[in-house]
Amino acid sequence: MGWLRVACRAMRNQFAAGFFAPILLPVMDSLPLITPPAAAIVLAAGNSSRLGQPKQLLVYQGETLLHRAVRTALAAGYAPVVVVTGALDAELRLAVAGLPCQAVHNPGWAAGMGASIRAGLAALGPAATAVLVMSSDQPLIEAAALAALAQHQQATGAPAVAAAYAEAFGIPALFAAGALAGLRNLRPEQGAKPLLASYGPTLALVPIPEAAFDVDTPAAYQALLAHRGPK
Repeated sequence: MGWLRVACRAMRNQFAAGFFAPILLPVMDSLPLITPPAAAIVLAAGNSSRLGQPKQLLVYQGETLLHRAVRTALAAGYAPVVVVTGALDAELRLAVAGLPCQAVHNPGWAAGMGASIRAGLAALGPAATAVLVMSSDQPLIEAAALAALAQHQQATGAPAVAAAYAEAFGIPALFAAGALAGLRNLRPEQGAKPLLASYGPTLALVPIPEAAFDVDTPAAYQALLAHRGPK
């Protein structure tokens, strides 16, 4: 995994220097630009045990985190968008009512993220050709960043494109058609990272520093409320 740490550090330095602007800026100027369309799975099945209340329903800038995640995926051009529920179902469906998305309940949510990813893929069916996997608790990620994942995959032909942040990588991540079998074969307790890591140097990375922030604790939520980013 040393190659990935070096790659993430290099990309972070290049991003700070502006070398990645040609990839990111066009996306920000004109959305959506995902052609052909890619689907999105928004993971929202957890019980937020560390937070003590459902993170999906926390409010930031006038909307719940789940609503924000789905809205951002739609604004980036992803379609269809599937929300995977679990510990909560009816409440989360209500939170995204009015948005053009599909909610699917994963009764085996407690088994782990892999079970929810597989539930989302089953809802999408065999027609899916590329799929974004994202969480509902990374509210600082903007539509331009999500669109950049798909654009980078289309430009490079990489099997998967992951967010690079803080010398690490992970979701949100875009999986091309050839990678979907690997997602379907995830063990219930697995997340997406082992599959991403299995691609070695063929894994493409897009710098998304905002992906380093997620809302897992009360302190993180307070930090989010203090953040004054774009709505």
